[in-house]
Amino acid sequence: MRRDTFLKSLAAMAAAGALPNLAWAAANVKMMIPANPGGGWDGTGRALGEALRDAKVADSVTFENKGGAAGAIGLAQFYNSSKGDPNALMVMGAVMLGGIITGKPPVSVTQLTPIARLTTEYNVFVLPANSPFKTMKDVVEQLKKDPGSVKWGGGSRGATEHIAAAQIAQSVGVPAAKINYVPFRGGGEAVAAILGGNVTIGGSGYSEFQQYIDSGKMRAIGITSGERVKGIDVPTLKEQGINVEIGNWRGVYGAAGITPAQRDALTDMIVKATKSKAWADALVKNNWTPALLTGKAFDEFVDRDFSSLRATMVRAGMA
Repeated sequence: MRRDTFLKSLAAMAAAGALPNLAWAAANVKMMIPANPGGGWDGTGRALGEALRDAKVADSVTFENKGGAAGAIGLAQFYNSSKGDPNALMVMGAVMLGGIITGKPPVSVTQLTPIARLTTEYNVFVLPANSPFKTMKDVVEQLKKDPGSVKWGGGSRGATEHIAAAQIAQSVGVPAAKINYVPFRGGGEAVAAILGGNVTIGGSGYSEFQQYIDSGKMRAIGITSGERVKGIDVPTLKEQGINVEIGNWRGVYGAAGITPAQRDALTDMIVKATKSKAWADALVKNNWTPALLTGKAFDEFVDRDFSSLRATMVRAGMA
């Protein structure tokens, strides 16, 4: 019997109730990554895709990168092209919320279906190895002398590293509106700019810079956690007298218009994927902190984070 005929037969049996306990694997999960290759969302999406396959809850996973505007371009494409598709997922997180607050795009993540928060990660600030500055203290001293001369490189406007840069400025007595922030569409572009000396200081998740820090091409000078992160030998901003703490989380949403049962099925797939060896390996490799949250608790978390980010950005003059 041909495979497609066999699958249709199974589907008919399931519809008739003959296979009530069959665990279905999606024929193909379509993963929208609303950023260019090389960044945190890209790494998260591809690691999750591998975990879905490893957990045997997806037969295959295809990826599409669509960067720009803190994810708003990919968000709009996902919303318009995936309505009602129970096998579609989009990577998102705090950066997208910040971008929505600052950019006010026509499509908001609230029009999609929340599935799960996956991880949390703190931002690390780095200098290129040949920088004349050696520490965050050096950067701050220059910032105080001439705010515009310090170019901060990172993700799209409204990203957590953008917010952190504004908070650092405020903490040391420099108006946040005076920071010179250079946004990039993806982690790969930001890395190239930092290594090329096109920005003074760069910020992003530790996993995006780790290989360059380990190789000595970048010098890590501060992390936005409240206390030292296990496995990451980087001083916190608070240790250095800068009262700034901000985290970055990443998760996934489903398409607009799927049913509650389809949302539950997608959620179940994600939960099983996070229990796979592939996902455990990805957490260790990238120094991600697991932060799984689903259902109503995730919905409420996103609402609170939206409100908190908006308040922070208003105080920093960013919204």
